[in-house]
Amino acid sequence: MGDPDLRIVDCRWYLGDPSGGRTAYEAGHLPRASFASLDDDLSADTGAGRHPLPSREHFAAVVVRLGIGAATPVAVYDDRGGAIAARLWWMLSQQGHGSVFVLDGGIQAWEATGLPLTTAEPNPPPGTFTIEDWTGTVDAEMVRARATSTLLVDVRSPERYAGIEEPVDPKPGHIPGARSVPLSGSLDHELHMLPMDRLRDHLEANGITSDRKVIAHCGSGVTACHLVLAAEAAGLPRPDLYVGSWSEWSSRDLPVATGFDP
Repeated sequence: MGDPDLRIVDCRWYLGDPSGGRTAYEAGHLPRASFASLDDDLSADTGAGRHPLPSREHFAAVVVRLGIGAATPVAVYDDRGGAIAARLWWMLSQQGHGSVFVLDGGIQAWEATGLPLTTAEPNPPPGTFTIEDWTGTVDAEMVRARATSTLLVDVRSPERYAGIEEPVDPKPGHIPGARSVPLSGSLDHELHMLPMDRLRDHLEANGITSDRKVIAHCGSGVTACHLVLAAEAAGLPRPDLYVGSWSEWSSRDLPVATGFDP
């Protein structure tokens, strides 16, 4: 907080209540934190899936508003163990930004230390950060044509993976061959990331290893970014991201599997 160049971004968002993140931000947030809307700032209006990546021009305008430059240290947070904040972490780091971090434990960890919240909104000077085309992503056709050695990982809850429940997407179930590795497995009961050795053991036990190509997906390409974060935190290669994820796959005439077996 003593660094005047630090930019803090609140990324709270809730499935079924898209405006709830902004409401929570206005009720209290970290001092100097700006708000980034998953729907309005970190996604495009149209494209594959519910949260397609924004255009270069769209995201460049967001970065300017948030005051983020190429060398600006950035801390992002939410209240879900980084499940939503990891999207902005992924977007900035995938663009080559080397100083973006996820607040471990989120706003709950901040409050647990007795540190204050505020309702004041900052007005940072405009940022300058060149946005390039997105890399590190795959589409539905690439998922269909993946090699048998490629591991496709689904980070949604086991219930959604198995098709027992589906609160928002057209069909229940999962992509045939995808392995269920719920996001929650990378977190402890207080929503902190597991220590590096335990995290690496967890990921490797699920087939996410340094010698294997991995594709991460979820409902709409948001929480899958958390698996990318976890892999990087564990010292493993960065998985590719299927941005359209289940929201795209289930809306097309593509095969669907149910049950807990891939």
